Amino acid sequence: MNEMTRIAVQPAYSEGVQAFLKRKPQLFIDGQWVESSHGATIAVFDPSTGKEIAQVVDASDADVDRAVGAARRAFDDGRWSGLPPYQRQRLVEKLADLIEANMEELAEIESIDNGKPRAASMGYDLPKCVQALRYMAGWATKLNGEHVEPSGFPTGSVHAYIKREPVGVCAQIVPWNFPLMMAVQKIAPALSAGCTIVLKPAEQTPLSVLRLADLVAEAGIPAGVLNIITGNGETAGDRMVRSPHVDKVAFTGSTEVGKLINRAATDTLKRVTLELGGKSPVIVLPDVDIEKTARGAATSIFSNSGQVCIAGSRLFAHRDIFDSLIEAVASNAAQWQVGPSLDPNTRMGPLVSTEQHERVLGYIEAGRKEGASILCGGDTPGGDGYFVNPTILVDVKPEMKVVREEIFGPVLAATRYDDLDEVAKAANDTTYGLAASIWTRDVSAMHKLAGKLKAGMVWGNCASAADTSLPFGGYKQSGFGRESGRYGIEAYTEIKTVAIAL
Repeated sequence: MNEMTRIAVQPAYSEGVQAFLKRKPQLFIDGQWVESSHGATIAVFDPSTGKEIAQVVDASDADVDRAVGAARRAFDDGRWSGLPPYQRQRLVEKLADLIEANMEELAEIESIDNGKPRAASMGYDLPKCVQALRYMAGWATKLNGEHVEPSGFPTGSVHAYIKREPVGVCAQIVPWNFPLMMAVQKIAPALSAGCTIVLKPAEQTPLSVLRLADLVAEAGIPAGVLNIITGNGETAGDRMVRSPHVDKVAFTGSTEVGKLINRAATDTLKRVTLELGGKSPVIVLPDVDIEKTARGAATSIFSNSGQVCIAGSRLFAHRDIFDSLIEAVASNAAQWQVGPSLDPNTRMGPLVSTEQHERVLGYIEAGRKEGASILCGGDTPGGDGYFVNPTILVDVKPEMKVVREEIFGPVLAATRYDDLDEVAKAANDTTYGLAASIWTRDVSAMHKLAGKLKAGMVWGNCASAADTSLPFGGYKQSGFGRESGRYGIEAYTEIKTVAIAL
C-alpha cells in the first residue's frame, strides 16, 4: 500500500441526503413523480466504499415514450416556446437560484454518487451549474434574426428575413464524470431557446439529476417542459434517440457510444450534437517556469481522477527540460491525496465504478507490458472503493495503447521532443481533437503552434480553461457541434427563411 494515499473511512452522509437516498424509485414526467410501467431497477453505488446506496428506475420503452410524449405536447402547445422570452429567462434564472440555495446538499449527493471530492463539487461543479443557467438565461431575449435584401429581385419587391426558432423536443444524454454540471450545460441552452427536454443521466450517476427535478418543479417551469428519466443507455437511451417524436439529440460520452447514437439518429435525420472523447496534448517549450507548469500539468490529468474528456493525458516536454519537468510533475502528484469523497483532506477521489477501476488498471498494465516505465503510481492504495494512485508513465512510444487510446483515469504518458514541427505532428497523431495546452513565454511560438494543432480548444499557459461563454467541442472523432457560448444555444435552434413578394 502506498503510504501517501492511505485510504480514510468515508464520513457519514447528512440526514437530508440519507432521506433522499431512501426515496422510492420514480421518474419525473410531465411535472410529476410517477411510477415506472414495470419494476426493473438499477443499483447505485458509492465509489468510495463500493457499497450500494440507492435504487433507481430502469426505464422501460413505455416509460421513455411517456416522457417523450409529455415533451412533445409541451412543445407543440406552446406552453414554453410561446412564452415571452423574458418569462423564460426569469424561470431559468429561478432554477439557478434554487441550485445555489441547495448547493450544499447537491454537492454532497454529487460526491457520493460520482466519487469526486466534495470540495470539487462545491467549489467547481455547482458554481458552474449556476453560471451556465444564468448565462444562457440571458440569451432567451437575444436570439434575433436579420433582414436581408435579396440579390436577385428588384429592390423593394421582396421582403425577406431570417429568424431562429427552437428546434423542438430534445433528447439529452449526459455522462457520469460531471453528472449535474453536464446536465445543466445541456438544459440551460435548450430551455432558454424554447425547447422541451427528455433528460437521461448516466446509469452510474443518476442521483443529483433526480434531485434537480425537484427544483425544476419548484422553479415553476411548466409541466412537460423538462422530463427526467433514468435507465440503461442501450435500452432507455436508445429508445430516446430512435423516437420519431424527438427532434434533436445531444450526447456527451465516449466516442464509441457517440457513433452508435449518430447512426441511430440518422434514420429520422435528427439534429445531433456530440461531445466525445479526447487525448489532449500538453506541450511544454523550454522557456517555462518549471514549477508552475508542473502544477498545471498535474492538475490537468489528476483533477476528477483523470475522468475528464479534456484531461491533459499526453505530456510533450522539450528535451532540454524533460527530466526536471517530469520530476516536478511527479513531486506534485505526491500532493494529490487519494481518499473518500466526503473526507475534507481528499484531493483525488476514486474512479466512478468497478468497471472503470479495472479498465484503468488494465491500461497501466498494458503500458508496462509494452515497455513503458512507471515513474510514480501505477497501483491502487487498497480499501473497498475504486481507487487508483496518480500515475506517470515515461519511456512511452507513439504506438502504445496508453498513448493512443483514451484511458479516462489519472494516468499521464510523458515523452520528449526536439522542435515545434515535430511536436505538432506528434500532438496531432491521434483520432481525437478535443483540446490542447501550450506552455511557453514565447507569444509568437504560442500562436504558431496553436494554429498547427487540430483541436477544438487550445489553451496557453493554463489548462482546462473552459467557460460558459466560450464554445466547447472538438475536431475529428471528438465529436461535432459546440456547447456553451452563443454557438451552444444556436445549436438548439432552426433557421427559417421567410421571403414575401410585395
